[in-house]
Order: sequence, then C-alpha cells, then structure tokens
Amino acid sequence: MRIATGGILHETSTFSPVPTLMEDWETGIGLLRGQALLDNMRGVNWGTWGFMQVAEREGIELLPLLWTFAYPAGPTPADVYETLVTELIERLKTALPVDGVLLELHGAGVAEGIDCMETDQLRRVREVVGPDVPIMAVLDIHCNISPGMVELADALVIYENYPHTDIAARGVECAEVMVKTLRGARPTMAHRHLPMRWAAARQVTAHPPMNGVIERLHALKARPDVLTASVHTGFDLADLPFTGAGVVVVTDNDPALARQLADEFGDWLWSERATWQADLPTPEAALDIIETAGRYPAILADQYDNTGGGAPGDSTTVLRLFRERGLKDAAILYMADPEVALAAHAAGVGATITVDVGAKASPLQGDPVRMTLRVEAINDGVSRYDGPMYAGGTAHLGPSAHLVEDGLHLIVVSGRMQPLDLAFSRDLGLDCRQMRYLGIKSAVHFRSGFEAIAGNIINVGAPSVHDPQTITYRRLPRPFYPLDEV
Repeated sequence: MRIATGGILHETSTFSPVPTLMEDWETGIGLLRGQALLDNMRGVNWGTWGFMQVAEREGIELLPLLWTFAYPAGPTPADVYETLVTELIERLKTALPVDGVLLELHGAGVAEGIDCMETDQLRRVREVVGPDVPIMAVLDIHCNISPGMVELADALVIYENYPHTDIAARGVECAEVMVKTLRGARPTMAHRHLPMRWAAARQVTAHPPMNGVIERLHALKARPDVLTASVHTGFDLADLPFTGAGVVVVTDNDPALARQLADEFGDWLWSERATWQADLPTPEAALDIIETAGRYPAILADQYDNTGGGAPGDSTTVLRLFRERGLKDAAILYMADPEVALAAHAAGVGATITVDVGAKASPLQGDPVRMTLRVEAINDGVSRYDGPMYAGGTAHLGPSAHLVEDGLHLIVVSGRMQPLDLAFSRDLGLDCRQMRYLGIKSAVHFRSGFEAIAGNIINVGAPSVHDPQTITYRRLPRPFYPLDEV
C-alpha cells in the first residue's frame, strides 16, 4: 500500500491584527518537505508520527509531501497560502498512484478569501486522487468543521486531550481506520454541529466536566459498528458560518447509524450547554484569591492574550498588576515584543536597558510599560520541548531574552507561542519552579508542563483583542449560545 501524507496547519483568529506571513510558516513549528518530514517527525508528538508507526507496523509505504505549521495569528495572505497549497498538490501529483491520503490538519485555518483551509486542501487533494481513494485527516479539538470537510473526507479523527498530549495517538487511530478501509471497511461519516462556545476552562481533559465527556466518547468508540468517533469544542475566535462545537461519528457502511449516534451525542452535549460555560475573574480578583489560598507557585493564565489562540501576546495588564503590587519572584511568560528582545541583544548580557514593554500590536492590548531592566540572558529562541505536548519538537521564537526589574522577571520573545513546558525559560536561566507568581499567556496548554509544579492556577480575563467585550461577530451561525437566548 502507498499512502501519501502532509498538510498545512493553522489556527486562525479572524480578530487578530497580526497576519500570518510566509516567514511565520517557515519558522513556526516548521516547513518540512519530502523525507525531511518523516525524519523530523520521528518520536515527536504529532499526528504524522502516529501515521509512521502504523505504516511501519503494517508494511505501508508512506509518501511524505509537505507539512507546515505556523503559530496561531491572523489570516494568511492569499498568495502565501496559494504558494504552500500548490506545492503540496504538486508533490501529491508526483507521488501518484496512491492507495490513500492521510492529512494532518488543524480545522480552524483561514486565508484571505478562503474561510476554511481544510476544505480547500481536501478539495484539491480529491481532485487529484479521484472519488475512490480514501482521504482521512487528524484535526485539533478546536476545529470548526465545515460541511465541505465532511463531504470531501472519508474520516476525520480529532484530538481528545486538552492539553494536546495525544496528537500522535490520534494519528495512530486515523491510520488504523485507513488500513481497515483499504482492507474492506466502508467508512460512512456524520457530523452534528452545535452553535455554541465552549469555555477553555471547561475543556481540560483531566478534570470535570470534560473527563465525563471523554468517558462517554470512549463508550461510543467501543461499539463494534463504530470505526471512530470524536468531539470537538470549536474555535470561537473565527467569525465563520460554521464556527462551533460538534460530534463526528464514522460507522462501517451504515450512514443512518452514524447520523443517529452523532445526533444522540450532540443532543446530550446541547442539553448540558450551560455546563460548558465559565466566567473569568479579573487579574486583580484572581491575585486576591491566590494570596488568601497561599499555595505557590501561583499561575495567572492570561486567557485573552493567549498566543496559542492567535492573540498578539503583548498585553500589559498582568505585567502592570505584578509591578504595582511589588511582587518578587514573579515572572511573565512570554511577552511577545521583538523591539525589546532586539534591544536586549544589542545591549548584551549584564547590561541595563530602559524600554517600553508590550502593547505594540493594538491599543486594545493596554499601554506600554516603561521599565528599566537588567539583561540576564539572551538566545536565538530555538529550544527543544520537554513535553508531553510537542515532546521532542523544536520551538522557534526568534531573538529572545530574560530580563529582570526588582525581582520581576520577563521572558521576552520575538515569535508568538504560548509556554508549553519549562524548557524554554530554563534555557534562558529562569527556573519557574522557584517563582512565586507566574503570569502565563495561555489558556490551557501551559498545563502540559506547568500543572505539575503549580500550587494554584486561575484563568483570568484581561483587556486584549480577544476580550469578548471588544469582539463583534458578523458571520456566526445565529442564534449562538451563550451570546443569544436559545
């Protein structure tokens, strides 16, 4: 069997003022072609590594095309996306004939003029391989599934864990469905769309209520007539007609059963829709709670400035709060401010710089903070992830620095990526385990590396381009819960 693999992955915020340029695709998780794709994915927690494991076990020839992941931000310019997808398709044409195609996608990718990168990639792949070659894809749990994705793909398999520690495992699952299909199974897929927002704080797989959702999902997947099934929580920072949560069920040659099971699970999720919501305290209120509880290190997760969701990563509200409260052994991870990072590199380790920190992407990110900082360490922003999320992969955050002002530490980066583990800060000489307060620009993924060391974690809402109070939706499917009465 010959199976082609590749994909263009992006989580796109249609509200972010930061576009996703070609250099972002080249320096994010990476732009990999041909054999370099397989070489770089070996042992790394990505879906492609899952594909590789099944291929090696089953004697499948895996044909690597093009794989690229840019850090979340705003839409990709049309010409940049066209360059990438054209190369993907040309490589597929060169690989023909193939028995199947395994794609690693995200599910929330938007380019200028293209609401759904995933539908576009599936359509172009289908045009090349024809109607009879199975096409299957692994997606992020924060995908928005369009009708075209369901029509064009034979099966969609979605991450279960948040943080995403199971990406390779879902790749294995997807590839196993492909093998069953090539040996005679006939996948029939149904999708139930749910027009609702699902709060990040209610999606953490290890805790209620999300662990109950996954338990119910596993019971569904254990049915002998189900090839695979998934739940997705959606990505509500994409203002699109198909934004929302949902359920995917793939049966073996039984479309009516797939529809029935997807609707039954979807009905239950919808009936519990209030359970999936959560209000966020202000940073000030959260800090008061932390001090009362007295458990450290304490983490304030700056959810609205989560660079993992496409935010600029330079909001200054939590930084200003830490400074005004005079907190010692406190750190902000990571402040995305290339100007400050370059100033630190120019000054050198041991120097002192006076700079305006943050709030350069948009006035909605607050006001810059004038600070006099000692340069503790600098590096090129390249670091190996500890894991478990992206374990073995490489971070590329550009010129970066560890800066300190009177016991307040800043990790300043040029790229935009949320902290996933302790490795990057440690490379810059900051041991987060020794900090009393951590302000982390992330919603949930930081838990992958930080939950084990945290005494207390509180997600907070602070002014940002992604603050719901500043967002105006124009294209959402309405009514949309909880924005509308339903």
